[in-house]
Amino acid sequence: MELESIQTDVLVIGGGNAALCAAIAARRLGAEVLVVEKAPKFYRGGNTRHTRNMRCAHDTATDTLTGPYREEEFLEDLLRVTEGNTDEALARHMIAKSKDMLTWITEQGVRFQPSLGGTLSLGRTNSFFLGGGRAMLNALYKTAEDLGVRVFYETPVTDLEINNGRFTSALAKKDGKPVRIEAKSLVAAAGGFEANIDWLKEGWGDCAENFLIRGTPYNRGEVLRMLLDKGVEPTGDPTQCHAVAIDARAPKFDGGIITRLDCVVFGIVVNRKAERFYDEGEDFWPKRYAIWGRLVAAQPEQIAYIVFDSKSLTSFMPSLFPPIEAASIAELAEKLDLPADALRNTVDGFNAAVRPGTFDHTVFDDCRTEGLAIEKTHWARKLEDPPYYAYPVRPGITFTYLGTRVDKYARMQLNDGGAAENMYAAGEIMAGNVLGKGYAAGIGMTIGSVFGKIAGEGAASHV
Repeated sequence: MELESIQTDVLVIGGGNAALCAAIAARRLGAEVLVVEKAPKFYRGGNTRHTRNMRCAHDTATDTLTGPYREEEFLEDLLRVTEGNTDEALARHMIAKSKDMLTWITEQGVRFQPSLGGTLSLGRTNSFFLGGGRAMLNALYKTAEDLGVRVFYETPVTDLEINNGRFTSALAKKDGKPVRIEAKSLVAAAGGFEANIDWLKEGWGDCAENFLIRGTPYNRGEVLRMLLDKGVEPTGDPTQCHAVAIDARAPKFDGGIITRLDCVVFGIVVNRKAERFYDEGEDFWPKRYAIWGRLVAAQPEQIAYIVFDSKSLTSFMPSLFPPIEAASIAELAEKLDLPADALRNTVDGFNAAVRPGTFDHTVFDDCRTEGLAIEKTHWARKLEDPPYYAYPVRPGITFTYLGTRVDKYARMQLNDGGAAENMYAAGEIMAGNVLGKGYAAGIGMTIGSVFGKIAGEGAASHV
């Protein structure tokens, strides 16, 4: 049977924020663009469906942002959360380009709203999508389709034809039938491999079986593996990822943002031995929430419990699931199947160590502990107002950082040196260039938007 062949100028693999920004940018430069998305139309968009905001540099307040967030402060935040594990030149380039992104993406139909409240503290730094990530996606898809971008859903790529760093075609399955897609340029924006448990286990070992994948089940890394196998230079650590603590009752895949818990700063976090294992008040939540997945992954059975009392119940954005409630710490321990004496001792020891102060979760307050092996340095209040509450949490993997190395033009770099002739990458598949470790809220969307636009323009210019 003769293989059906499809021709286009620019082939974009993936269907999320990075892919759509690339497709729109390429089409606006006159290129014919085809987007192939593995997921069905309802589940299109990868992890963008679950997002709420993006972090971009800006010099003044706006209708939805309360003040300036200049490039140097953005870079300082990035260097702090990554502990310097970033390509600083590339990071600076991304941050500089991000200043124009809020205007450009608004021109593509995306609308913003003021920041959500609670512990997010993002009103000055991050722009929130009106209607969330799905509304953002719908706007980008409408713009792309109005411009004439073709989109194929349920079309997984099965192979890439690459010779000496030059892409010629992709093999895919469309409507269950194999097709060859010939293109003059390629933009890979197909996400990481977080939904591929076997690949996660290569780096993490068997404990990865207990991970929950808060993002899309479609990001299994097939395109990334093809690129690396065909000579594209890798970047990043396979064990580094955006990993947060999410409700242990969440589904294995696709639980999304509503399973994340933002109450760590209001209480204590204990493991299966009912022992604290990290400073819950180390830094503001948007700069530290993404370390808690890795912390929980290092605990016995990859599970932990956030414990707090009634005075904190309405201080944070609630999860999909209600907290577990008890009239006493002993009853709470029984409901969590934790050693009651150990939990009581941990709570009593914590309460005795709390120093008087003025509680304010919007600043580095003076509420702290003194004399503990692991201090809580800010926002420490005694757990003494029943009823008591707890959330069980497991590592929730959003996306992985092992990916394709790129330059500032989003061109893939090759193992044998130099840049690929006509292959570009954007989004999670190359996020490890900027995110060597750690995370700060909204940076993933910045990477996707900025490098998506750069990749699309580069791909179209090559054509």
